[in-house]
Amino acid sequence: MATVMENLLVKAFFALFLISAATAVGDSPFIIAHKKASLTRLKSGAERVSVSIDIYNQGFSTAYDVSLVDHSWPQVAFNVISGNISQSWEKLDAGGVLSHSFELEAKRQGMFYGAPAVVTFRIPTKAAPQEAYSTSILPLDMLAEIPPEKKLDSRLLAKYGSQISVISIVALFIYLMVTPSKSSGVKASKKKR
Repeated sequence: MATVMENLLVKAFFALFLISAATAVGDSPFIIAHKKASLTRLKSGAERVSVSIDIYNQGFSTAYDVSLVDHSWPQVAFNVISGNISQSWEKLDAGGVLSHSFELEAKRQGMFYGAPAVVTFRIPTKAAPQEAYSTSILPLDMLAEIPPEKKLDSRLLAKYGSQISVISIVALFIYLMVTPSKSSGVKASKKKR
């Protein structure tokens, strides 16, 4: 009986140890950063890149002194039009979201492969700052020559669209009237017998 009690006591201490270790690890911020970039071609022929970075704290405690730096946009290839490529915040609460966006203008033609942005933050229990990296972006084809698409001319559609639809309906009606149905053909063959 004493060995059963000792065995149960050891298992209880082991379970308590695992639970305390799991809560100790879960008591820190868990930072996830998502980086998105989209291209917009202007009528002047220039191309703008809109960059948006969302930072999520999926942990159970607050992250302090949060800073974002995105040095993956070289100055020889891009001009900053609006916003900054870096941003700082005092804190990011547990379950919170921070967003940052900026706009660039492309100077060169060609493919661009951007690196992840770096998010640094501080945890009160650790002296050294922590780092997290954002997702990287898909390759961007900057100032690419886009062949013109052959579109249905909207002027022709606006001018003759109603007439085309009326002619289509009349043709369908005539087709249905002229084509004999199978049921009437079967009835005619039964009457001849």
